[in-house]
Amino acid sequence: MKVDLFDFELPPERIALRPASPRDSARLLVLERDATRDLAVTDLPGQLRAGDMLVFNDTRVIPAQLEGIRGDAKIGATLHKREGPHRWRAFIRNARRIRDGEAIDFGGGVSAVASERQEDGSFALTFAGDEPVELLLERAGRMPLPPYIASKRAADARDLDDYQTMFAAEKGAVAAPTAALHFTPELMAALDAAGIGHATLTLHVGAGTFLPVKAEDTAAHRMHTEWGRIDPATAARLNAVRAAGGRVIAVGTTSLRLIESAADRDGIIRPFEGDTAIFITPGYRFKGVDGLMTNFHLPRSTLFMLVSALMGLDRMQAAYAHAIANGYRFYSYGDASLLLP
Repeated sequence: MKVDLFDFELPPERIALRPASPRDSARLLVLERDATRDLAVTDLPGQLRAGDMLVFNDTRVIPAQLEGIRGDAKIGATLHKREGPHRWRAFIRNARRIRDGEAIDFGGGVSAVASERQEDGSFALTFAGDEPVELLLERAGRMPLPPYIASKRAADARDLDDYQTMFAAEKGAVAAPTAALHFTPELMAALDAAGIGHATLTLHVGAGTFLPVKAEDTAAHRMHTEWGRIDPATAARLNAVRAAGGRVIAVGTTSLRLIESAADRDGIIRPFEGDTAIFITPGYRFKGVDGLMTNFHLPRSTLFMLVSALMGLDRMQAAYAHAIANGYRFYSYGDASLLLP
């Protein structure tokens, strides 16, 4: 499909720079096949059914942005995928000033050797010493806010909490699974009281999620891989929910992409551990999920393509036009939608 089909105009003032407070006070646009409702996230329990299950991503964002020096050149690095105990793939700013085998000093006693440049401009960074990379990042790194926020303000102490979900446990993401940012203990208690269950899986979100689609046709776009895991017990729970007539509702496109990576053609969700580069566009047949809660996405992005695959492109273009006209807040710190095809 032509990427232009997934374009739309978004006024800059619709981009949220801070999350709603409290988190569950954000707005919620509910889309069913023939209905559109303007609600709040606190209304979510009433939009689901007893026996449904929400699936959250329990990845934890690491301080994956680094600023360093190579000679007299300033170098920026954003880690996006672990390749070994001391080695990460990273997107590099000012990459033309680096050659294979050169070291970058990130301060605080943290340095890494760059190697194996790829066509997308990324390098492998091999960090010096025996300390775990996560400890090095605590000294030298900062929270990797999305570019559409970072271009308007610097990350600060508030983001250390704001940009983590209440489920964050497994360190490794360089971007938050932002749909889950809306959840609070109070909302989870209300969902439990309504008979709506929840489960967690892990997908370490990479910085590739923010990269624009530069191809003119979706067939020419290649996704970056991300590592994920669904353990056997969680897979069994999800299958049992569907077998009993309940719905599996992914919270966030990351949860959805991992479930769909793990589901077989008969809709059975299998245990999964490894890389996925699944790219979902209109025409895709969903096998493992029955709905999605997600934020509002960038024009021409793979995530807008995904929601268009779930609900239909015309439906999502109309829904986004409605959201823009009615003051919804977009992107990572913005409002949410509940998509029930």
